[in-house]
Amino acid sequence: MCGILGVMATTPVNQLLYDGLMVLQHRGQDAAGIATAEGNTFHLHKGPGLVRDVFRTRNMRALPGNWGIGHVRYPTAGSAWNFAEAQPFYVNSPFGLVLGHNGNLTNAEQLKDEMFRLDRRHINTNSDSEVLLNVLAHELQAAASGYELDVDAIFQAVAGVHRRCRGAYAVVAMISGYGLLAFRDPHGIRPLIYGENKTPEGTEYLVSSESVALDTLGFQAVRDIEPGEAIFIDLNHNLHSRQCAQQPMYAPCIFEYVYLARPDTVIDNVSVYEARLAMGELLAEKVKETIPVDEIDVVIPIPDSSRPSAMQLAHALDIPFREGFVKNRYVGRTFIMPGQAMRRKSVRQKLNTCGQEFKGKRVLLVDDSIVRGTTSREIVEMARAAGATKVYFASAAPPVRFPNVYGIDMPTRAELIATGRTDAQIAAEIGADALVYQDIEALKQSITKLRPDLTVFDASCFDGCYITGDIDEYYLDAVEGKRGGKGSKSDEDGDGKASQQLVLGLASGQD
Repeated sequence: MCGILGVMATTPVNQLLYDGLMVLQHRGQDAAGIATAEGNTFHLHKGPGLVRDVFRTRNMRALPGNWGIGHVRYPTAGSAWNFAEAQPFYVNSPFGLVLGHNGNLTNAEQLKDEMFRLDRRHINTNSDSEVLLNVLAHELQAAASGYELDVDAIFQAVAGVHRRCRGAYAVVAMISGYGLLAFRDPHGIRPLIYGENKTPEGTEYLVSSESVALDTLGFQAVRDIEPGEAIFIDLNHNLHSRQCAQQPMYAPCIFEYVYLARPDTVIDNVSVYEARLAMGELLAEKVKETIPVDEIDVVIPIPDSSRPSAMQLAHALDIPFREGFVKNRYVGRTFIMPGQAMRRKSVRQKLNTCGQEFKGKRVLLVDDSIVRGTTSREIVEMARAAGATKVYFASAAPPVRFPNVYGIDMPTRAELIATGRTDAQIAAEIGADALVYQDIEALKQSITKLRPDLTVFDASCFDGCYITGDIDEYYLDAVEGKRGGKGSKSDEDGDGKASQQLVLGLASGQD
């Protein structure tokens, strides 16, 4: 999971991209980067950490230009602490390309081999995003007529990317001297939307992972980019679009609605907030079948993603809804923190109990999902320590039993608490008196009731069915083997706080 932005404006875009990345910060906290274009020169700054830490005033001043792209990184392929894998990525041939990618390629190793043997291209990092950039570069070179590009050639190159790349990818890219390109994989696994802003100087365009960036930056949402579709905005602010995949199919990642996206965003014409309300309503029916309702005194959400579901569940069960946990918003998401020990320590730093909501009460805790179980176990212990006489636990999502290979960091089956365990065993593992999971069909229904024609999803982490059709046991074993060999931050060489300012292109633009 990463956050990407692309903008073609009539005024300098450095502040616009910075503000947009702040809105998308929840999609990645490992690294951030911005690239802008001024004439034939790309300006790029990126580094490890949060957006506010990567960019200082001097960095922003060194990012001139009226169009550019931005990226916040949450690593799922490559090395979590390798600064060289921060995005956007740049390659100088052909024409000069800068690219930001959200998702994960499932055939990256095969493509890397092809890049070396057939395309004579060198991949410098372990990042699949660099592989994707070089595939696009090669396809553009093959489609170009001599030294010139046109719109047909650009879309032909995207079609070539679709033929060669498997997995999930939402992409924004800059082509020097030509314009801004954005496209989405043929299944539409990762989200991508664009909007416009009418100004006296012309129409401005913004492409984003989530619609919330459009809202906060003053752009009017136009529509989601379709699976397999590409849009290209030239330097005269003309927008072109084309379907570039042979057999596109809507199959968005259902975990976006459960946890990843902000509640105030809209993905594929479905409000994430309304979907989470529907999850709570359907989960209430499952709770009724499992726990006597008169044995629940209060419903308490685990902040923040579960709040809409918990609120609607409490309403449906006619049980008081209370805020029992106070969140320290200056601690990052434990889900995306590297290492179990750090996640466990962070839970206590992130949440504190309001004792009066637990003491002497039978509480139903509601979370959006249970992945590793570390957070759930700590939270149940906190509820008991605060005086709860019974602690029931409900998940708005089904059991996470399988790895996600499309851009979410849950690739090791051994790390997933639900793998190989029954619901009762999981309840015992986290210390709950009872545990209720949402059914997979109910989860899908919570979205299809808001958009009836959206019936197919990538729900592979719940059901083990991988929408791209190229994932088998051998692949999962290989992914888990690589993950087992990754080093920690302390194993990395160099200064982990370093950042990078690059000036790329035909002229330096600096003294």
